[in-house]
Amino acid sequence: MEEVREYRALFAVDIVGSSGRGDVALGQIRQVLSAALHASFTRGGVDWDDCLRHDLGDGMRVVAPAGTPETSLIHPLVHELTARLRAHNLLAGKPTRIRLRMALHAGSVQVGRDGTVSGRPLEVLARLLDAEPVRAALAQDPEATTALLVSEHFHETAVCEGRPGIEPAAFRRVDVREKEFAGSAWLHVPAYGGGPQATGPAPDRTSSTPDRTASDVDAPAGNTKVISKASGHGVIYALGNGTMNIGGKQ
Repeated sequence: MEEVREYRALFAVDIVGSSGRGDVALGQIRQVLSAALHASFTRGGVDWDDCLRHDLGDGMRVVAPAGTPETSLIHPLVHELTARLRAHNLLAGKPTRIRLRMALHAGSVQVGRDGTVSGRPLEVLARLLDAEPVRAALAQDPEATTALLVSEHFHETAVCEGRPGIEPAAFRRVDVREKEFAGSAWLHVPAYGGGPQATGPAPDRTSSTPDRTASDVDAPAGNTKVISKASGHGVIYALGNGTMNIGGKQ
């Protein structure tokens, strides 16, 4: 079967604690996740129908179309997906609530005419998705809806430039040791309001701090504050460094 080698951006998600919920609950969860992924990719300007998708049972692997900018798989996609799942969780019962581990990588893979994809980059993506740092991030913060681990390569090509909506300070370098893979990666836990959030040690809450409103959330070190407020049909992400990102209709 004829195959071509192409550079592709790779995205994978896995539902936390999916086992033991029963077929009915898992079926509903899968439907919600699929719809949220479709909407989030579309919002990021990535054609969902052109993506090569592999159902993982309790998650999904998505190979973006050739030429897709890596940055579009972080912003607005990651924040959009997080916001949609958080909105679902507010109304869902415990059996159908969704928390996700997410991983991002990119590399040269073999793409078959039938849509099959193979290659070392997919193995790296799988190891990132199962890595202890991203598991621990969600275990330590029960309020977090998603946690993202990106490869060193993806971080260099999509995060370091600090494009609007992507805050490099919100990513923390971690060591990954999973099976045959050993290396560094970058951890990011999206803030509850949808903007960037620091993934380092928790702030000292015993110190004297000004009263905060319900819309304030903890952000990267340096007394930076991230504020998320809804206005009409948009969402405004205001960062302490003066950057403001305005999301479109939800």
